[in-house]
Amino acid sequence: MRRRALLGAALLAGGCSPTDIANLATPRRGTMRVEGLRYGPLPRHRLDLVLPPMPVPATPLLVFIHGGGWETGGRGQYAFLARRLASLGFAVAVPDYRLWPEARWPDFIEDAARAVAWLRAAGGVVPGGPLFVMGHSAGGFIAAALALDPRWLASAGLPGGRGALAGAVLISAPISWQPTDEPVVSIFAGAPGGRIEAAPDAAMLAAAPPTLLLHGTADTVVGPVHAVELAAALESAGRPVRLRLYEGVGHIGIMSDFVPGARLLGLSTAPVVAEVRDFVKGSSSA
Repeated sequence: MRRRALLGAALLAGGCSPTDIANLATPRRGTMRVEGLRYGPLPRHRLDLVLPPMPVPATPLLVFIHGGGWETGGRGQYAFLARRLASLGFAVAVPDYRLWPEARWPDFIEDAARAVAWLRAAGGVVPGGPLFVMGHSAGGFIAAALALDPRWLASAGLPGGRGALAGAVLISAPISWQPTDEPVVSIFAGAPGGRIEAAPDAAMLAAAPPTLLLHGTADTVVGPVHAVELAAALESAGRPVRLRLYEGVGHIGIMSDFVPGARLLGLSTAPVVAEVRDFVKGSSSA
């Protein structure tokens, strides 16, 4: 572990990106990665699947939706996260989706819904166990929309729609927001009122799956108020929700716990991986 931490420090000094460092510092630990599976007809309709060392048909499947402000990012950047979660016994899929300026609301939500529906129908190498959506930042909004708004997964043809979800993990996710800066204003220009709204109607929350909300109190990109208000709304609707706020943790720093050696380097103080592990295992057995 210390050797990998020192490797990360050396790569950081050499100018490698944080995701490059994370991917190089994360061991495979017997996991298997299947790259570039096609879930739809467009160039960005691809996903990577990472399997645990001994998958079985009942292995939980997490669909992680990456962030990047709906204009950047890709599935290959998050191999470290997928491998880390796969080492805990979960299957993890990381889809690409269309980005601005090619796409705008609701294209990216529809792409993610298509990926989830494809994974559930694929069979074969894809485990059929409890299904979770998970995302960070802009990807957290997409995951929230899939979990909270019934139209998206139903329109994608997922049997049972969002009722097929065992849970949702939302990390630093914007939930309800009136954007004022470009290109986000243009990205959401077609949404009702031009707003970012994961659940446009509060009545939608009555059938929401169990939800884990993780947010840093020092997040200046997406304030923790999003997680706090959604947690309160879900509780009012009688839905199971778990809220974890991490003191002094920022928007990007919250993801560092997925990187081996991050704690040794003092880069992670939030037990995000343990929270996700316990939530998925608990929701899978419920």
